[in-house]
Amino acid sequence: MKTIEIKSLETIHEAAREFIKAMGDNTVFAFNGSMGAGKTTFIKAICEELGVSDVINSPTFAIVNEYRSDTTAELIYHFDYYRIKDIQEASNIGTEDYFYSGALCFIEWPEKIEELLLSDAVIVNIEEQADGSRQVTLSY
Repeated sequence: MKTIEIKSLETIHEAAREFIKAMGDNTVFAFNGSMGAGKTTFIKAICEELGVSDVINSPTFAIVNEYRSDTTAELIYHFDYYRIKDIQEASNIGTEDYFYSGALCFIEWPEKIEELLLSDAVIVNIEEQADGSRQVTLSY
């Protein structure tokens, strides 16, 4: 288990670099947190630190966005399952193929597709603290 603190938006890139160091060889990351906890904002910072220069935004309507790192050419998939109706819809878009691809997968609202998650997915919890900071916990 690893805990990272995001004190403010000014320190989010520092926290993203710390997250990247903690990723290890893992490729699938399931981000849990309430609406407004900062999942998309943190994933955006991680992608930027990984060398993505494309516009990074929530794939709420597309379900998945694909990015490529300008520095490593690595593929990164960003999922948002908030709007899926059922597990079959997630399966129909090839969710499992993405997860087994070896590319980085950052998943928002993973509880909606829990039965499709790989057993070695890293669970990332983001919790807003009373002072407005965020606590990010990675569970391996």
